[in-house]
Amino acid sequence: MGRIKFDMGELEAFVMTAEKASFRMAAEALFLSPPALSRRVERLEASLGVRLLERTTRHVQLTPVGKEFLQEARRALSGLEDAIQRVDDQRMLRRGKVVIACIPSVATNLLAPILKEFAADQREVQVHVMDESAKRVLDAVLQGEADFGLNFTGSQEPSLQFEALTSERYVLTMPREHPWANRESVAWMELAGQRLVSVSRQSENRLLLDQIVAQLPDQPVAWYECNHLSGALALVEAGLGLAVIPQLALHQNQVEICGVPLVSPEVWRTIGLLQRRDRTLSPSAEILRGHLLNWHHGPLVPP
Repeated sequence: MGRIKFDMGELEAFVMTAEKASFRMAAEALFLSPPALSRRVERLEASLGVRLLERTTRHVQLTPVGKEFLQEARRALSGLEDAIQRVDDQRMLRRGKVVIACIPSVATNLLAPILKEFAADQREVQVHVMDESAKRVLDAVLQGEADFGLNFTGSQEPSLQFEALTSERYVLTMPREHPWANRESVAWMELAGQRLVSVSRQSENRLLLDQIVAQLPDQPVAWYECNHLSGALALVEAGLGLAVIPQLALHQNQVEICGVPLVSPEVWRTIGLLQRRDRTLSPSAEILRGHLLNWHHGPLVPP
């Protein structure tokens, strides 16, 4: 059986005529002339190969086939109206959902004020924040699970667009009573002999820092290892060692510990917005993306 072709105008003409039981009244409701309405219904019948309406001089009645088809036609028109309404709601930004994948330090210390600004104008838009590891953020964007991501890796992926937002340096965290707490900087070479707290070797941060440590004549030893930066900071606060972390991971309201910039060399990382090149964002996601790109682009100053 070949494909049956008809347009929604013909379907609407049939439903209105069946409900009004009059070509004249249906034509008035659809702002058409009676002959134009009649031609639409005839084209629909010709496409289906059956009679849907019995015409008399005074009345219009449904055929048995027309009665069955009327129910399906109503459902089709209702589904189309719902779909159009959803598209219009999205276009007018009355409803919607945006999914952001980002590393935890960004979610905790950078994203909240931007989302607050976004929510002031887009109150009906839901935002799902996936705070995950750098690798998981990258995968979420690549696989289309997230509209975009905030990460320090991914700029080398050919299928992704990476737009820099800000840069942050690595600092040495320690209890505030530590002898180095008031220093302006600490050289990497000074870490020899210090007890360090480190993140797992699976972490992108660890891979970067291992490259620096490997160049030191006297390499420091990690006495404690955690899967996440939050766990490492807890051990630093307990006085078990010092930890090298990106400064965004150090909470601004941290009371017991502080961060001192590391030098010789200085180590920085760039936080950027990741998006698939072939992905078209929804209007809501595009507006949030604009808020992020308009955020302060300068390097972050260590606390």
